[in-house]
Amino acid sequence: MTELKRFSANNVPEALRQPVWNDILTQIGLASRSAAPARRDSSDHAALCATAHNSVFVHMNAAPQSFTPLPASHGRNSVLVVALLSGSAHLLASDHPLALAPGDIILLDPSQHWQLVLQTDFRAMLVRLESASFLLRLVRNSALADNRISASRGMGAVCLRLLESLAEQLQHLDGAELPALEATLGDLLVASLSQPQGNGSDETTDVQLAHLRRVCRTIDARLEDPELNIEQLAEQEGLSARYVQKLFKNSGTTFSEYLKGRRIQHCCLDLANPALAQFSIAQLCFRWGFNDAANFSRSFSQYVGMSPKAYRAAPPSDLQAQLQRGRPQTAPAVRSSVTAQQPAEDDLQKHRRSFLDVLDEHARYAQSLRLAPKRHPLPADETRHAGTSQYYLPASDKTVHWGYFSRDLKPALSVRSGDIVTIETLSQHATDDCERMVAGDPGAESVFHWTRDKKNVDRRGAGPADASIFGRGCGEGFGVHICTGPVYVHDAEPGDVLEVRILDILPRPSCHPAHEGRHFGSNAAAWWGFQYDDLLTEPRKREVVTVYEVHQHTQPPHAKAVYSFRWTPQTDPFGVVHPTIDYPGVPVDHNTIDKQFGVLEKARIPVRPHFGVMAVAPRESGMVDSIPPSYFGGNMDNWRAGKGARLFLPVSVAGALFSVGDPHASQGDSELCGTAIECSLTGVFQLVLHKQRDLAGKFLGSLSHPFLETDDEWVLQGMSFADYQSELGPSAQTQVYKSSSLEAAMRDAFRKTRNYLMTEHQLTEDEAISLISVAVDFGITQVVDGNLGVHAIIRKAVFPDYQRSHAPER
Repeated sequence: MTELKRFSANNVPEALRQPVWNDILTQIGLASRSAAPARRDSSDHAALCATAHNSVFVHMNAAPQSFTPLPASHGRNSVLVVALLSGSAHLLASDHPLALAPGDIILLDPSQHWQLVLQTDFRAMLVRLESASFLLRLVRNSALADNRISASRGMGAVCLRLLESLAEQLQHLDGAELPALEATLGDLLVASLSQPQGNGSDETTDVQLAHLRRVCRTIDARLEDPELNIEQLAEQEGLSARYVQKLFKNSGTTFSEYLKGRRIQHCCLDLANPALAQFSIAQLCFRWGFNDAANFSRSFSQYVGMSPKAYRAAPPSDLQAQLQRGRPQTAPAVRSSVTAQQPAEDDLQKHRRSFLDVLDEHARYAQSLRLAPKRHPLPADETRHAGTSQYYLPASDKTVHWGYFSRDLKPALSVRSGDIVTIETLSQHATDDCERMVAGDPGAESVFHWTRDKKNVDRRGAGPADASIFGRGCGEGFGVHICTGPVYVHDAEPGDVLEVRILDILPRPSCHPAHEGRHFGSNAAAWWGFQYDDLLTEPRKREVVTVYEVHQHTQPPHAKAVYSFRWTPQTDPFGVVHPTIDYPGVPVDHNTIDKQFGVLEKARIPVRPHFGVMAVAPRESGMVDSIPPSYFGGNMDNWRAGKGARLFLPVSVAGALFSVGDPHASQGDSELCGTAIECSLTGVFQLVLHKQRDLAGKFLGSLSHPFLETDDEWVLQGMSFADYQSELGPSAQTQVYKSSSLEAAMRDAFRKTRNYLMTEHQLTEDEAISLISVAVDFGITQVVDGNLGVHAIIRKAVFPDYQRSHAPER
């Protein structure tokens, strides 16, 4: 394999980030004209490897910055290839600036003077090709703009696919394979530069459309800000206000009209939502950035054709269909006014239509994510509670999300820092024995209800809703955990830290008359387990489920196996056959299985209840598979997250949006066969918010990953990829299952531990490394969650005089 060097800014003490970052850049012949990426709410990673010919490949995710060639690069026979995979950039040289959009490839001569300005968070593949004399001559003999390769079609598209594949497969490539890829890339680049790039007008339009899409995304993210204006937006995107206005003019509208229309569309949703009936029209319009109720009423009436009051009294019956199509049907039809002037599709109309399509497509996409309000607004006169408030969040089909996390989920509850929340959680394996774990329990029955005619919780996973990949069911089971929530924490903002104090954990009793008051759980030795391809006895491919009774109130508490059975093909209520445990919540027909009683008769399993999944919402848009853990927490499966523990999670979205699930009665490190004793539990949590402004200079101030504390230990959670979605790109949710390794997880655990000791305990690097070797225990958290886990345990007894450098806040 290649010798891959990986860098994550937040796993390096702040004082050392710049030197380490500079070392990465030096190897590709670049210098940064800005500080090393250090914001923990952005994607700041790099992976680098070199070939035998000294060419260098770097896959990079980072915050905005600018690069210039190092003087040492002058005189070298090399070419720098930059493929911008996401974000936006400008190239500044002696002639006019050149804009780069996602998908663009630019070839640069390191011996010339230029500056590459990355204006936004970006992802890029950079390659320094050595001994590329012919390619270098082509680059030097062409104008700067001619060295940009558009990947919209033809040879440029092939080049981009190769560079994207290199970014994904960098860590899996053997050193002997890189020279061949290096040569292939060089040949493709020469062929691409030899191809005509078009007349320029299409490229200009493509860049403008890319800018318009980016501007639309930013507007949607800031709709709630009443101060948003075109100057602010342009500055944020690195564009001129005049240019932004031109983008909207090309669409037949203006920035202000577009902004107002998007806000009104969201107000339509809120006004039509019965759950928000207790809030006034003024409160709802203020939520979406209007700061004058009278002006809102006039604008709404003009846009929709009726007053907000009348609309609320009788919303259109097809509201959801209307909004999914984009603009409300009663909105001014800009498109029809354009075509009415001249029915023929001339060039000007085609040009304008492309801009209109961007606006409409973005509206449909954004609206589909927000058909339900993000949160309940508080009445304007509500004041802070004088003391701690307590809440109860039951598990039902209305309060759970199954198999995914999302920043766009509607909160099930809103609390303030310091409040205590009792949250019910359900095991996704309860249907292994519906009699013991579902029957007679109203909450569980509402979640697991599935008949030929109806499935209460239809989506189970982050996959397609139409089951178009495997036909398993909505969500395809790409993510399996039943999570209760999310809980919105008032005043939580990106950059803050949410402390989750686990005050108590209670088992959920059976409600069936034959088992009433007793507690049960299920363990599945499944196809995703470590053992599945390493079985000794026949059949060599088998899945076995063991049902346990949990004796929580004995001394000591323990679990005993009741019976086991080998999984047989199960047909779900919709008629889909499941030959393996491939879709969560499939009810097991006990007439089709052979139960084996008397299993594990001599074993009493110690009970250590905990929650496998505790998470805040990820920063990424869309649905995120609940199986691989990441920087936001998620499916960490560490049994130490039990009663009395405190979990610290970095907040990435407003309100934090805390969810909990995957309850376990007991689990060993590794969760080897695929699951723990999956047992529905109820947790009592205190949610404490730590504001970023109060954490400056402290370890929690730069926290970019889950951090667990018990009475006796600090636990650092290492993963194969600390932030797999940033590190692996658009296909991360499939690539992470293929690319993870325990070696990478161990490396991540080591780096996080080193950073913690150097930052919180003020050790030198050499002191930290010695202590890690002689006093820190590393264990395998899990080998079954896609993003494999290794944890580091630091016993508090090692630092007898330690006092935490911050006090908890309410």
